[in-house]
Amino acid sequence: QVQPVESGGGSVQAGGSLRLSCGVSGHTYSADCVAWFRQAPGKEREGVAAIRRDGSATYADSVKGRFTISKDNAKNILYLQMNSLKPEDTAMYYCATGFRGAPGARLDPAYAYWGQGTQVTVSS
Repeated sequence: QVQPVESGGGSVQAGGSLRLSCGVSGHTYSADCVAWFRQAPGKEREGVAAIRRDGSATYADSVKGRFTISKDNAKNILYLQMNSLKPEDTAMYYCATGFRGAPGARLDPAYAYWGQGTQVTVSS
């Protein structure tokens, strides 16, 4: 059974940084597209960043220049480095893998496997 598990969330002041991690059992990140999503209360889940098998990445406009997605294929861990955090980044962050969507839609929620999420809270 494929089960991503996120960690690294927490509370931070605006302008601060956090690094999220996501490990997975029963699956290999090197062979798949992996992504981070987030969902704030009362809002739809949105794609934040995705990284393809070849290491190329896609970012939501709202996080470009501040967030960096990466993966360690040897350890099978996905990361999201978040810098210059803003209060509007406050959300539950989810790791997803097992991409099932169209090639140009890596930030759509067309993934088969999802973690339980880790909370990120940014105070002003």
